[in-house]
Amino acid sequence: MRVIGLCGGSGSGKGTAASLFMEHGIPSIDTDALYHEMTAGKNALTDALADRFGDEILKENGALDRARLSEIVFRKGAETALADLNRISHYHILNAVRVWLSEKEKEGCAAALVDAPLLFESGFDKECDGVICVIAPKEARIERILKRDGITREKAERRIAAQASDAYLLARSGYHIYNDGDLAALSAQVATVAKKILK
Repeated sequence: MRVIGLCGGSGSGKGTAASLFMEHGIPSIDTDALYHEMTAGKNALTDALADRFGDEILKENGALDRARLSEIVFRKGAETALADLNRISHYHILNAVRVWLSEKEKEGCAAALVDAPLLFESGFDKECDGVICVIAPKEARIERILKRDGITREKAERRIAAQASDAYLLARSGYHIYNDGDLAALSAQVATVAKKILK
């Protein structure tokens, strides 16, 4: 089974592209959604985070208090805190991804996508047989973020600025999808890339 990384900045349309790949028999796992799922209750990941950042980052039911953790991690002078958060999270999330991939292989899937915003930062790109990058014009991305997340334009722009640039992602990806048209245009590009992956 071919393991394909899927990357792209916030608002690029990665999630939509992933659902279109499913139509070609290529399932995907969203590592962001997985993180939310894994921090919704007490488990090895929340225990490891509490060991590093203190029990005050946990709610009474053992779930992660993301707002509290965020305060600690993004405090001035807390650079090592963010590195530790990423190291701990990546370890547990990527292990769960590997379990999911082995299940997909047993099911007979020819390929599977790993939708990971921090694909290169986590080092998981080295476990992939290829990487797809989805990019979109900045204005389109801002509009999608505003609609989806209900945040201010300034926050949306800050989020985009904090992420890896299109040039960085494109240089590290073998397949490129330009989400600058309508759904039909995106669907056509996904079909072309799916055919290459499954060849």
